Order: sequence, then C-alpha cells, then structure tokens
Amino acid sequence: MDHTAKNDTFAYDFEEPVRELDVQVKQLEQELHDGAENGEELQARLARLLKQREKILGEIVDNLTPHQRVKLARHPDRPQSRDYIKAIFDEFIELHGDRRYGDDQAIVTGFASLDGRRVMVIAQQKGRDTKEKVMTNFGMPQPEGYRKALGKMKVAEKFRLPVVCLIDTPGAAPAVEAEERGQGMAIAENIFQMAGLRTPVITVITGEGCSGGALGIGVGDRHGMLENAYYSVISPEGCAAILFHDASKADEAARALRITAGDMKEFGIVDTIIPEPPGGAHRDPVAAAENISGFLSTTLDELSGIPVEQLLQDRYERYRAIGECGETAIP
Repeated sequence: MDHTAKNDTFAYDFEEPVRELDVQVKQLEQELHDGAENGEELQARLARLLKQREKILGEIVDNLTPHQRVKLARHPDRPQSRDYIKAIFDEFIELHGDRRYGDDQAIVTGFASLDGRRVMVIAQQKGRDTKEKVMTNFGMPQPEGYRKALGKMKVAEKFRLPVVCLIDTPGAAPAVEAEERGQGMAIAENIFQMAGLRTPVITVITGEGCSGGALGIGVGDRHGMLENAYYSVISPEGCAAILFHDASKADEAARALRITAGDMKEFGIVDTIIPEPPGGAHRDPVAAAENISGFLSTTLDELSGIPVEQLLQDRYERYRAIGECGETAIP
C-alpha cells in the first residue's frame, strides 16, 4: 500500500512539514517497486523516512486546533462511506428508493454482513468527482433520503437485524424544494422512530456530523466517532457568520462550539473515539476502516446480549440525560 496521501498536489498549511517527506517516500517506494539494485539500502532509508514522518505527523495531530480537525474531516482524500462499506462489509446488497418520490444518492442503504452477522447499513455519501458530488448533492440528503433510510430501518427491525449508520454530512439539503417535500418533518420522523426502533442501532461519525442532517440517521444505542471527525449543530463558518458577521473567524467559532471527538466524549454524546492513522484517515484508509470494523464488531457483540426492552429503556435514558444540568438555589 502507498504510504502517502492519494492527492499529492493537495495539503493544508498545517500538513506542509510532511509534504517533502511524502515526495521522498513515494520516490523510494517507486524505485523499490522497479527493482533497484541497492534494494537493502533503499529499504533502510525508507524505514528511516517513515519513522521520521510518523513522528512529525504525531506532533501535528497533537497540536491541531478544532478548526484544523474540521478541515481534516473535509479532506478531499478522506475515505467516504462507500469506501468504508467496501472495506468493512461483505455481501453488500444495495437497496434503493423511498417508495414515495425518488432515490436520494446522498444516502446509501443496503443489507450487508460483518464477521458473519447480517446488518442493515445506512450511510451518507458526499461524492468524489464533480459528477458524483452533484448526484449526491455534496452529501446533503433530501427528504426522500431520510424516508429511504427510515424504510430500510423498519425492514431491519422486522427481520431483527442491527442497524449501522455511517454519518458524514455538512447538513441536510437547505433548498426550497426540499422544504416543499417535507425536509423538517422527514428528519423529525426519523429521530422519533429511531428512538423506539426495536433493534440495536450503532452510529459512527466518519467525517462531518452537522446539524439535523446528521441527526436524521444519528439516534442509536452506541456512538463511535473518528478521531478527526466533528459533530455540531452548525458549521464553524456558519456560526462565525451569524455570531461575528465574519465567516473568516471560523477558528474562533470552532473553539467555542466544542465540536471535536474529545469534546463529544467528555459530554457523553459519543461512547468511543475511534483512532485514525497518523495524520488522518486519508493517509491510510485501510487502517481507518480496520479501526471502524473493530469498533463495530465489539459493539455488535455487546448489544446482541441485551434484551430489546432493556435496549429501548437504555436508549431513552441516554437521550434524556444529554444536556442535563443541575439547579442552584439563588440566595
């Protein structure tokens, strides 16, 4: 596997310290692939470079600001849901349409198998190239996407299949047409129905988890979150535009919003922070997928032993406790 990021021309400013090392690593790997005569020497140099690069990447990640983590969550090479589905699950059979209006490509649904256990996968997809981004509305689901997701969850409930939701969206589609087709009601209905779904539900925030767009498939029993993902009621840029009338103050807004995986774990909103490879999931998608797979396998084993009535009670109590605060008597 190539140790460098897929897109050699793109890097954020905070990734610049490793760009030259990326180039050198790629050159050495190519020489070794071509069968260079001094293979042992090149292998030793490659090992030293990889060790040096891993150290620098660790230092970069340790010092990332919240907004820089948001940028990593949006990295153009970051694995998307279809990448994870292909890497993690077997026997994926995609299911289409909401049986009412259309088939929203921003939400992918289907039967799949994980370690021999059948599950229903519900995932948000952003798209890679321009054509796919337009087709998926840049990962912003329409109401028919949420109805599609709910319909497949009900199928899972009928056949007692666990539901696995992969969340990665900048928000639900904000267009007038989406509102005309019942966007707000579709999201609200999903939240209500998922709260009482009589089967285990696991969610993983793989990239962006923004606003109602994420909540529409985000109610469950256990929540995992990749290390550099974020979860927020609004994007940092949107928050800055509203509060400061200046979208360029997104860094300040991101700090105030408390949107990182560490924040979510502290608040009890997510259960597990899933580690990413040094520098981010885009640098080693295979390792990122393996980490998600491990979380899902362990969690499915845990939830399979809990009776449905207890599962529903625990889910209810979980969401009742979010945002809970105490009262202080005023002297």
